[in-house]
Amino acid sequence: MNLLPQEIIRRKRDGETLREEEIAFMVRGLTDGGIGDGQIAAFAMAVFFQGMSMAERITLTRAMTQSGTVIAWSGLDLPGPVVDKHSTGGVGDKVSLVLAPIVAACGGFVPMISGRGLGHTGGTLDKLDAIPGYNSTPDLALFQQTVRAVGCAIIGQTGDLAPADGRLYAIRDVTATVESIPLITASILSKKLAAGLDALVMDVKTGSGAFANQIGMARELAESIVTVANGAGLPTRALITDMDQVLGRNVGNALEVAEALAFLKNDNPDPRLREVVLALAREMLDLAGLSADPAAALDSGRALEVFAHMIHVLGGPADLAENSILYLPIAAVVKPCLAHQSGAVRTMDTRRIGVAVLAMGGGRRDAADDINPSVGLSDVCNVGNRVEVGQPLAMVHAASEADANAAIAEIRSAISIGERAAAKPVILEQVAGPGSGA
Repeated sequence: MNLLPQEIIRRKRDGETLREEEIAFMVRGLTDGGIGDGQIAAFAMAVFFQGMSMAERITLTRAMTQSGTVIAWSGLDLPGPVVDKHSTGGVGDKVSLVLAPIVAACGGFVPMISGRGLGHTGGTLDKLDAIPGYNSTPDLALFQQTVRAVGCAIIGQTGDLAPADGRLYAIRDVTATVESIPLITASILSKKLAAGLDALVMDVKTGSGAFANQIGMARELAESIVTVANGAGLPTRALITDMDQVLGRNVGNALEVAEALAFLKNDNPDPRLREVVLALAREMLDLAGLSADPAAALDSGRALEVFAHMIHVLGGPADLAENSILYLPIAAVVKPCLAHQSGAVRTMDTRRIGVAVLAMGGGRRDAADDINPSVGLSDVCNVGNRVEVGQPLAMVHAASEADANAAIAEIRSAISIGERAAAKPVILEQVAGPGSGA
């Protein structure tokens, strides 16, 4: 059959269902450059407006997975299942830093391929890059050796994994087609399938600080990912979790690493963060067929040992856990953001808080921007907290007085205070795959 990109684009533009060979043809053109950016952009826009059936999404995901290297773990004789978690992103979301070592301490093997910050949401790799010497882009051999020896490794995507996704995402990013659930689904899952997983758990966030700011969109995305992943042979579940407030107490790369270390030491962890971490850990372990107790792995200190081992094997300091103050960068200016009235914290525009940190240099406006790992917020209040006039809503860590003052103004306007307030539950829904007993 003589396939033409423009005919495939036309059929999708008109709402028709594409055949497997047509989707495979488009993915081959993405990977080898045989189809130009203009036609790929038109294809993405057609999918954006017309959507894709679940069968089309499965075909697209499989083709993108096969566009590059698919990691095989069988040769390493791992004495446990290979399992991972992926988050759709949020503000203060340092879950990956503590979840991977907890699951590893329970007998799972976690090859976590993470991303950098996107817009107002922080990226796990940017947090790890705040640790001197940590190699977030090791070669495949070191990645696999680390997973085998430690139980987990958190790294960035290499060009060998799902390269079709790398090109398609870059085109989507500049053509206003990022917010397409079929394309988001294929983008996430092609990388996870290429990682050779036995099981996957998704953390789909919803609320003012999330990409899916409405529960309906979060539910649609979770159901799409779970259905497509299971259809492609990867057992997957999802939790929909709240992002109508900062997750944990700190926002910003080095500050979130510090909070992760405190969490692993059981040093007064934020209750909402602990609930999310343990819920995701239980889902991962259950789906992978492991019966260990993640709370015990955390409370005993075993997870902290795994995290410290991972950091050292991948080039970071051996004593980070004991002496983090010697290694994590500290901001030049630290100022409180003080409440101007007394009352209960009613709501939080979490996206604006993430943008405030980005504006201080904690994120990127442009892909080429450098990040200042020291800036951010600590001791952020929770929705439902009672505050008095003059009490800090958060501590602002900035590179200059001007940056700190600008962030204080933004944060104060993003947090509303009134007479009564109640926080949403942090775990909103579970989405289980077909045939799951969960």
